[in-house]
Amino acid sequence: MCELLGMSANVPTDIRFSFAGLARRGGDTGPHRDGWGISFYEGKASRSFHDPQPSAHSDVARLIRNYPIKSLLVIAHVRRANRGRVGLENTHPFSRELWGRSFVLAHNGQLKGIKKWPTGSFRPIGTTDSEHAFCWMLDQLRNSSPALPFVARLDKTVGELCRRLGQLGVFNMLMSDGRSLYCFCSRRLCYVTRRAPFGTATLIDEDLRVDFAKETTPSDIVSVVATRPLTRDETWTEVPRGSLIAFRAGEVVAR
Repeated sequence: MCELLGMSANVPTDIRFSFAGLARRGGDTGPHRDGWGISFYEGKASRSFHDPQPSAHSDVARLIRNYPIKSLLVIAHVRRANRGRVGLENTHPFSRELWGRSFVLAHNGQLKGIKKWPTGSFRPIGTTDSEHAFCWMLDQLRNSSPALPFVARLDKTVGELCRRLGQLGVFNMLMSDGRSLYCFCSRRLCYVTRRAPFGTATLIDEDLRVDFAKETTPSDIVSVVATRPLTRDETWTEVPRGSLIAFRAGEVVAR
């Protein structure tokens, strides 16, 4: 299985602390050595970095750990290949344009029979079931509305599509349109929301500790989503299996 990382915040926030923990799982403290990627949103667009090398030993990942990119929405992924060869085209997150916005998706799991589902004009570049599912979702979304719908309508449609995909197997997913961070849990996904009064947190996978009270303001709200908890001294909330939650500006706004 792969591992996922997402962040939603109400102010531009640095993801380096959480990414440091995830990166170690890519070939060091975990077996996910078959590539990695991360996407940062800046308004409607996203900036992405990918590498087919293990994130624990990647020069590109080292750059990200030392490069303070601040964003309201981030999606990252470390891969353990089970469908599709190890290669740049098969690294997550995947991105496509829809309704004049950048959509980004990362997936953990296997979807039996998904490649029989039509994707319309959204064509996969690689050979993963994850990218095929993403293209199918985008085709369904475009058919459901000629223009970007209100968030409540999109929340509902994304939830319906995720539940359909979940019937094919394991579908743990993070997806964003630049407004919302959608999180669907088929088997395992959890999150932590940090707000005032802020405390300290220590990574499980690396000897690294942060005092968030020194890095934030009292009005900051930041939620981090991961396959497994990244810190040892915070309370992480499990996402119920078979459910979709959506974050906007760091808060859970839809279930």
